[in-house]
Amino acid sequence: MGIAAEHLVKCYGRRTVVDDLSFSLEAGCVLGFIGPNGAGKTTTMRMLCGVHPPTAGRVLINGIDPAEDPVGAKRGLGYLPENAPLYGSMSAETFLAWCGKMHGLSGTELKKALCRVMDACALTEVAGEEIESLSKGYRRRVCLAQSIIHSPSVLVMDEPTDGLDPNQKREIRTLIRTLRGHCAIIVSTHILEEIDAVCDRVLAICRGRQVFSGTVPEFRAISGGSLEDSFTRLTLPEEGAVK
Repeated sequence: MGIAAEHLVKCYGRRTVVDDLSFSLEAGCVLGFIGPNGAGKTTTMRMLCGVHPPTAGRVLINGIDPAEDPVGAKRGLGYLPENAPLYGSMSAETFLAWCGKMHGLSGTELKKALCRVMDACALTEVAGEEIESLSKGYRRRVCLAQSIIHSPSVLVMDEPTDGLDPNQKREIRTLIRTLRGHCAIIVSTHILEEIDAVCDRVLAICRGRQVFSGTVPEFRAISGGSLEDSFTRLTLPEEGAVK
């Protein structure tokens, strides 16, 4: 069970945003997906989740191609977008119940799922409050809760700790480490400390192309130990490098 990308390409007109990207990930592993702004990370995430079709190549979610069976593929997929839409007039609990029903949950199964995700994402105390009244951190937790309410086997997360304070970040990272037991997890982030905190592997892209794939220690070894220096060596054009 897991997710695979096979020679993914995405073009907008004559501009190639993602160029021949391939990787695979199985349950029990967290992949840190990194790259500079404009590298093609969000476009890749949207292709992985079936939001945008690839120009070429394919995605397999638990062996299912979303282009051929979108419902079957997405049944095992959880997706946390960077700017996930929320219905501000709904309470946190009502919104999550609605999301659960969209995934086919009902009755006792839905109630158990609601209790599980609200506890895991520390939302119980604000369950009845309207989403528009919640802080950015709590809204982010609601977004995370909707992505896992159906117990997916593949979880794709775009900036999961964006807008959270240090304590909230710690809680979400602990949750990610817990989820890895039965999930293949992709974490797209610009916060390199996230790599150390939750990831087993690193996939780095620049200008739409893969520039690194390997373990976190291997990524560190590029620069002799610094995540920031390794990132710079892989993504900064030689002509722009500091001399």
